[in-house]
Amino acid sequence: MFIESAKNPGWIEVVCGSMFSGKTEELIRRLKRAKIANQKVQIFKPRVDTRYSEESVVSHQGNSILSTPVDSARSILEKSEGVEVVGIDEAQFFDEAIVDVVRQLAERGVRVIVAGLDMDFLGKPFGPMPALMATAEYVTKVHAICVRCGDIAHYSHRLSKSDRLVELGEEHVYEPVCRHCFKLLREQDIKSGTLFEK
Repeated sequence: MFIESAKNPGWIEVVCGSMFSGKTEELIRRLKRAKIANQKVQIFKPRVDTRYSEESVVSHQGNSILSTPVDSARSILEKSEGVEVVGIDEAQFFDEAIVDVVRQLAERGVRVIVAGLDMDFLGKPFGPMPALMATAEYVTKVHAICVRCGDIAHYSHRLSKSDRLVELGEEHVYEPVCRHCFKLLREQDIKSGTLFEK
């Protein structure tokens, strides 16, 4: 039996990578292009991220776009009625509900662009990011440059002694490093007692 249905133009894009890899820069670029095309755009970020601005998504290069800070992923659904494009920054800070939220938005016909860290400071998949990447139609992995050797970097090495999973920071808290340098630095951190094996 053939079921006729209207084509739904919604989809999910994920931009992921390490700290300082240009994730937010790419998110802002895509959202600004959607605005140039006169699409109705709404941008969200977790309320905990106040590093550069309370209300804007700001890249490390200083580019910015006005956003709506939210306490939970479910708030994004409530605040994006009638929107054609939704941008979400720092997705790793949301709980697993973000996966269902972006799926529902895409099924409504919304283009959803999500940016976030794919790995935490231990080099492990970060929060809902693996599920978001699996659900997305398009995944873009961006890379930084290793500050230790100049190779391609996709790890975020934490310079502070904190062992909390969520530690907001910039250059003085994190540095981008390659796989080889990350392994050496982790071994040094474990040996010095700065970091415990997890």
